[in-house]
Amino acid sequence: MKILVTGGLGYIGSHVSVLLLEKGYEVIIVDNLDNSSISVLEGIKKITNLSPVFEKLDIRDYNQIELFLSKHNDLSGVIHFAAHKSVSESVENPLKYYDNNVLGFINLYNLIKERKIPLIFSSSATVYGNADSVPIKEDAPIKEAFSPYGKTKQICEEIIRDTTKSNLSTKSVVLRYFNPVGAHPSGLIGELPNGKPQNLIPFITQTLIGKINKLMVFGNDYPTEDGTCIRDYIDVMDLAEAHIKSLEFILEPKNDKNFEVINIGTGKGHSVFQIIKIFEKVTKKKLKYKVTGRRKGDVPVSYADCSKAKEILGWTSKLSIEESIASSWNWENNN
Repeated sequence: MKILVTGGLGYIGSHVSVLLLEKGYEVIIVDNLDNSSISVLEGIKKITNLSPVFEKLDIRDYNQIELFLSKHNDLSGVIHFAAHKSVSESVENPLKYYDNNVLGFINLYNLIKERKIPLIFSSSATVYGNADSVPIKEDAPIKEAFSPYGKTKQICEEIIRDTTKSNLSTKSVVLRYFNPVGAHPSGLIGELPNGKPQNLIPFITQTLIGKINKLMVFGNDYPTEDGTCIRDYIDVMDLAEAHIKSLEFILEPKNDKNFEVINIGTGKGHSVFQIIKIFEKVTKKKLKYKVTGRRKGDVPVSYADCSKAKEILGWTSKLSIEESIASSWNWENNN
């Protein structure tokens, strides 16, 4: 089967592409290289000894996508990652996020629903906003998101949900994942942010190698045990496996579900200070950090109830936070 992976040279998209190739799928990657590198394609090839089809394409260009889909008219599914993902950047530049994450998605979705191509949509735990309780279940109230990034995911989810109620629907699975971390065990692909990292793990690894002077800890006055934010850190390889399971689920002929929303996480939360201590233990290096003010868009506590993923997909996370941190450090050292 032929699978289109949008944003397939990005952090999560590249790991999913590797697993798809290893599972025997034919993979076509499109990416505009705005926040990724063409060098990732070589990493995918080295890991798999296979060459996915790659086209540089921007989903904001409707004509480009339409031409692309007319050439590849035998797709079995689409896994959509092509979106900007920084909470803090979205606060500073909301229009950039609405343009790419929403308008770009509408372009793509219009064309794939006409062709009845099943969709796996990359969503986020940010859609829950500041949840009333943890662990967070899929039926938790959707509150106002703390960031434009979170709002773009909420909007796209609603577009998919509303469309599945019409006669224009295609089967869709929305994966709300929590905080992806780690890298491929080969050390050949991993998280490669352009410019200053916005996520905690690459911020730490770049601090440990001296690329960044010190880690900024954004707030130590949250209502948590040590005052820092708590997140559910899911290994990128576990996350990739969840996408494969979702694809198998959605392509199963007996499956008559048009729309499912599923959390992907570990069900455990770690604070920023806890992550720092684990990093220091794994790497045997002392990390320089400075506590500064809270960052706009951050919620105090977020971790998942993953029982639905186990029930519907037969999926659970396997890799520990220590293993994820070790693979992140291995990736940073390789690069």
